[in-house]
Amino acid sequence: MKPTVHDIAKIAGVSLATVDRVLNGRPGVRSITRSKVEEAIAALGYVRDLAAANLAKSRTYSFVFILPENDNSFMIGLREEVRGAISRSSAERTHIRIADVPPFDPEALVAALEKAIADKPAGVSFVALDAPEVQAAARRVTAAGIPIVTLVSDLPDSPRDHYAGIDNIAAGRTAGSLMGRFLSGREATVAVLAGSMLVRDHRERLEGFSAAIGEAFPGIHILPVLEGRDDPALAETMISDALRRHPDMAGIYSLGAGNRGLIRAIRKADVPKRPVVIAHELTVSTRAALADGIIDAVLNQDAGHEVRSAIRVLKAKADGLPVLAAQERIRIDIFLKDNLP
Repeated sequence: MKPTVHDIAKIAGVSLATVDRVLNGRPGVRSITRSKVEEAIAALGYVRDLAAANLAKSRTYSFVFILPENDNSFMIGLREEVRGAISRSSAERTHIRIADVPPFDPEALVAALEKAIADKPAGVSFVALDAPEVQAAARRVTAAGIPIVTLVSDLPDSPRDHYAGIDNIAAGRTAGSLMGRFLSGREATVAVLAGSMLVRDHRERLEGFSAAIGEAFPGIHILPVLEGRDDPALAETMISDALRRHPDMAGIYSLGAGNRGLIRAIRKADVPKRPVVIAHELTVSTRAALADGIIDAVLNQDAGHEVRSAIRVLKAKADGLPVLAAQERIRIDIFLKDNLP
């Protein structure tokens, strides 16, 4: 049974009127009381459903999701989640369009944002590239009165309304702590495989990873980052070459995609000892590699939660309603061989 406003009021020890004020961002609620209500919302997993109200208003929301089109298992899964939302459009009174762009291509992303301005949707969500021209395009979208939610990778210096994704610095720090513990803090060399430093999520993961290693495991040396553009073939070539040049490499942190190529390179490698591998996103290939002992840990984010969050936030912005931070927080899951679902 879905939690209700009555459940929130009971747990928080407040009236239904107070819950209503918090949900709708109205004044007259003390900060400590507001915190209690938000904690109750988070504990219950309450999701406000505007479908009935919007049905009464006969309102349909038009949204555009701008997604990179490449051979990336996580992005393929993200796209499937958006398609799932499209299949629910009649019930949720949405009209969602997917705009495909090449990966890591700022000019293509800017062109897609400019088309969105011309189409005048109720909201836009996109996987951001942290480039000046993208920042400028985002400002033009906002100036046109169109809400923005960045998805998976953020653009915090832009006027975007919300970011639907994990805390990537925290994710990188988690990976660094795991790597240090797996290596028992000994002297070691570790490689980092990224997609591109153009995307903030990859930069922030590297930042968090390097900071955690530097603070707690100073004996671990991190090699210059390899940018595999989330391409499995390129990732395989880069990791194979790195293992040939550093046969004593003790660990690999894959902070982007291209993990199918990474897995192939490790399987083929002629090295004295298999390196510890920490990767992102639980996909078919990383799940199998975890089960086989090729990958030691996977940090995962729920693509479905991110897409649903983006849609909820865009609806709230279109209706002039507040965003419930506790409801939209995306958590980091850690999977080992022993706790695979």
